[in-house]
Amino acid sequence: MTKSGGATRTDGIHQALRADILAGRLIPGDRLKFPDLADRYQVSVGATREALTRLVAEGLVVARPRQGYLVRPLSHRDLAELTQARAEIEALVLGLSVREGDTRWEADAVAAHHLLERAPYLDPADPDHLSDEWSQAHAAFHHALLAGCRNQRLLDAARSLRQEAELYRQWSVSLGNEPGRDVAAEHRALLDAVLARDADHAQELLRDHIAHTARLLISCAPDQPNQVGEEPASRSSVTNTS
Repeated sequence: MTKSGGATRTDGIHQALRADILAGRLIPGDRLKFPDLADRYQVSVGATREALTRLVAEGLVVARPRQGYLVRPLSHRDLAELTQARAEIEALVLGLSVREGDTRWEADAVAAHHLLERAPYLDPADPDHLSDEWSQAHAAFHHALLAGCRNQRLLDAARSLRQEAELYRQWSVSLGNEPGRDVAAEHRALLDAVLARDADHAQELLRDHIAHTARLLISCAPDQPNQVGEEPASRSSVTNTS
C-alpha cells in the first residue's frame, strides 16, 4: 500500500525536523511556530502539526501552555541528575558484568567493539550529526559490556537511563566542540579493562566517560530549567560524578 500525499509530507517534515534538532540547527528551547515551519519546509500547517505531535512522543519536542511547541529545553539540573544516576547504576552493572560474564559475553563485547571502530562517526551527508550506523554500534557496544550482569532489573534500569541520555549525547556532538577528545580511545580502554577482568578500573573509566559528555554539553549550551522556579544546577554536580 502506498502512502497518501499527506502522509508522505508528514513523514518528510518529521524526518527533516528530527535531523535539524539532533544536529543542533534547531537549538534547545527554540519555539516551533506552525507558519514558520510550514514555510521553512514547504509543507502544510496540518503536516507540521502532525510531525510535531510525533516529535513530542519521541521526547525531542515539548508542548507547553501559552508557549506552544519548543525544542526540548536543556536543563542542566536534569542532565546533572541523569548523569549521576547513570554513573552510579551503569558502573554497578558493569562491575557485576565483569565479575559474572562468561567467555561468550567477552566474545560479544569484542565483536561489538569491532563494529563500533569501523562505523563512520559522523554522517557524511550531515557532518553536524552522528551517523546512524555509529549511534547504533555505540549503543550495541555499551549494551554488550553490561550484558554479563545476571540481575535483569539492574540491567533494564541501566539500559533505560542510557536511552534517556541519547538526545544529550547527540547534542554534545552537534553543539559541542572538543577536537582533542579521543572517544575511540575511551572505548578501547573500557574494553581492555573489561577483558582484563579489572572491575574497579572499568567502573572508573565508565564513570568518567559518562560525566565527560555531560560536562562538554553543559559548557556549551545555556541552562533552560524545565520547571518554573527550578534553580540552575551547579557545574560541580556533574564534574563530581566521576
